[in-house]
Amino acid sequence: MKPTSFNLLEATHWKDYELLDSGDGLKLERFGKYVFSRPESQAMWSRALSLSEWQKADAVFQPSGEESGGHWDFKKKVEEKWIMNYDLSPSPSPEKRGLLKFWAMTTPGRHLGVFPEVASHWDFMADTIHQHATSPNILNLFGYTGLASLAAASAGASVTHVDASKKSVAWARENQTLSSLSDKPIRWIVDDAVKYMQREAKRGVKYDGIILDPPKFGRGPKGEVWEVYKSLPSLLEMCRQCLSDKPLFVIVTVYAVRASAIHVAQAVNEMMKKYKGDVDSGELVTREKSANRLLSQAVYAKWFAK
Repeated sequence: MKPTSFNLLEATHWKDYELLDSGDGLKLERFGKYVFSRPESQAMWSRALSLSEWQKADAVFQPSGEESGGHWDFKKKVEEKWIMNYDLSPSPSPEKRGLLKFWAMTTPGRHLGVFPEVASHWDFMADTIHQHATSPNILNLFGYTGLASLAAASAGASVTHVDASKKSVAWARENQTLSSLSDKPIRWIVDDAVKYMQREAKRGVKYDGIILDPPKFGRGPKGEVWEVYKSLPSLLEMCRQCLSDKPLFVIVTVYAVRASAIHVAQAVNEMMKKYKGDVDSGELVTREKSANRLLSQAVYAKWFAK
């Protein structure tokens, strides 16, 4: 088995998010009713919009010397949190389409509770799960505010959501309520991903699909250290041990590292070599409204059953 293709995946169904412009190491984005300016080191071109347009931003993130550190400089009044929506659109049956509703808010780490570019993965999962005859068992590691978990659950899956941050899991549960999905089978777990998977492998638990969105660096609830280059290979092996005999998909998305999609695809390829399927890899990109340029946000590899 080898990667079948290299793709640039765009999340094209957004109505509540837009990349308005980018350049000079910055990006200008609309999250619902607010516009924000954030650093973006890969925007190595000139801004297309005028300075006066950029000055209309409701808030500007001012980075500090520490990685991901800094603070928000609010130019206008921004609510502590506000509602955003995403319509899961791949299903041809209107009754099967799910509207995700979730809270967005500014955080000290420059993020706002959603990574819009991964919505293409949500659509893929929802479509795949819709087509499955029974309710598949899906695992979401490093689940953050739960949008991938909600997408899978809304499509009919039983979901296990794992994140080391108690705050993120609480945020995810609020999103579940907001999306009217409280009756869906989701287990919310605050734990270190590696330790959790070690226990799952020993217990013989099996999953039909696994989503991994690991950070470059992180710490578990008890100080466990995560470094993506050192930790990901062993975690993938634990995940392989926890796959069912006929898995549906494995999706790995990697941010903020100098990794090629080829490298991530080869790691997933090795993990899934005994299964019959294909590996698709590439970059998650966002298209600008201003100049139609593509901004690469992350690399990914996705195994899916034939």
